[in-house]
Amino acid sequence: MANYTINDLLYLMARLRDPNQGCPWDLKQTSQTLIQHSIEEVYELVDAIESANSKDIQAELGDVLFQVVFLARIAEEQQQFDFHQLVDQLCSKLIRRHPHIFIDGQLFNHSNQNSQREAISEQQVSKNWEAIKAAERVTEGRAGLFDDVPLALPALLRAVKLQKRAATMGLDFTQARSALEKLKEEITELEQAMDGYQQQGTSAQSAEERMIDELGDVLFSSVNVARKLAINPESALRGANQKFTHRVLAVLARLSVDQPGNGRHGEQMPTDPELLDQLWRSVKHGD
Repeated sequence: MANYTINDLLYLMARLRDPNQGCPWDLKQTSQTLIQHSIEEVYELVDAIESANSKDIQAELGDVLFQVVFLARIAEEQQQFDFHQLVDQLCSKLIRRHPHIFIDGQLFNHSNQNSQREAISEQQVSKNWEAIKAAERVTEGRAGLFDDVPLALPALLRAVKLQKRAATMGLDFTQARSALEKLKEEITELEQAMDGYQQQGTSAQSAEERMIDELGDVLFSSVNVARKLAINPESALRGANQKFTHRVLAVLARLSVDQPGNGRHGEQMPTDPELLDQLWRSVKHGD
């Protein structure tokens, strides 16, 4: 039997959404109800990629593709656009944003392109990309610098996008060291806010609000440092989460070895700070 194709998938989706003989669950879905499903599928894909399991990556890519097809089908039913129009728009945009590859703006025309192509760096590609996007925003009536940076993005990712967009206007640190100095400055201001919170006579609400504000600045500045070092802050934080999980579980494992009766059947683990600190340092040095 021949392998299924994208057209088969589109037909399958149409069957699932058939008003008379379709699947009750699929028929009940809307663009709004699929938001959370789509987010979950993308995160599952991230997990698969980080696990480097090719079978899982293939399966999760399929699940993400299904969300795209599902949303496109709903849009088609509402006479907004269909999957083929989606693909056409995507290809047109990518051709337009890669003028160093598609010199004449045509996907399949290779004649004389190699001789016309000039060497271009990754940095210049990114700069051109942002310039082209800026021109697109003007054409689409979204000329504001941050108009197309979604509010719904996770705060960490949105911070990166906001900083990159500001950098196109020259509002950026020239070096990672400068961004790091700014981070240290924000940490000092957070410390001052914490001191103010502990002082008598200070409004608890205003002091807490200042701490929240200063902590936000610390997090935002940390993203700036990561960006200037060409490090994805989301990936770095996921790595830190994984490392923390590993170390905590290692500490618990050592506790259970040293004191086998603890931590079983709901029994409370020892909370001696010195012991926990000693085990933590031992685990950390053993990484």
